[in-house]
Amino acid sequence: MLARDLQRHIVQRAHFSTTTNNEVKKRLRSLLRESAQPVAVVTSLLHYNDTSPNDYHGATLSSFSSIALDPYPLVAFSLRIPSRMATSLRSAHPDPPSDMVVNILSATQAPTAVLFSRPDLHPNPFQEVEFTLNREGIPVLEGCLGALSCKLATNPILLDDPGFSGRDFENDSRSGSGDAESENEISPPSITSELFIARVTNIERLALDEADTNDPQTMPLLYHRRNYLTCSSKYLLDYQKP
Repeated sequence: MLARDLQRHIVQRAHFSTTTNNEVKKRLRSLLRESAQPVAVVTSLLHYNDTSPNDYHGATLSSFSSIALDPYPLVAFSLRIPSRMATSLRSAHPDPPSDMVVNILSATQAPTAVLFSRPDLHPNPFQEVEFTLNREGIPVLEGCLGALSCKLATNPILLDDPGFSGRDFENDSRSGSGDAESENEISPPSITSELFIARVTNIERLALDEADTNDPQTMPLLYHRRNYLTCSSKYLLDYQKP
């Protein structure tokens, strides 16, 4: 219901500029590179069948945000598809109180961010990090700024739906121009994503409960201009991406 309402709202209320989609993406990417972004790794279980053991799976998120505290604490992130993480979350059993853990990385964990973003270089990242398990058996990474157990609040929202494409289809149909070609018409995307909205069900770890405020584990890992850094000059990160 939430996904359908969101898509309907976008179709009915959006008014779009004539800037091409590719230009918007290019300029937005440039802007976001200038804005330091928090880095998070989402962990889950890969489900096979009732008799085979589940495998751990993790992925570094390129987008993560808290979107509400009331009436329920909600977070959101997107995943490009196809991806094993998206498949894992979509196939999660509805009964357990959590489907995933969102690990918000600390200033000490730039190597961890790379481990979970490059499966081609690091096919077994859980062999290279320390972690514990939450009640549902999902990994909670050691050393992170904080870790949130989460449950999907709605079905994933596929972002290639026409309501997200940059046209007001309702007004098009009213004017009879729905089939007309336009130089600004947006072609179907070659790469698409899904938006995941999840309710926070438990705070598994909070670095401030375990470390002094002078400890770098209490500082966030940030991504800025294609490099990892933190928000204090006291902690200079000598880690560079490969």
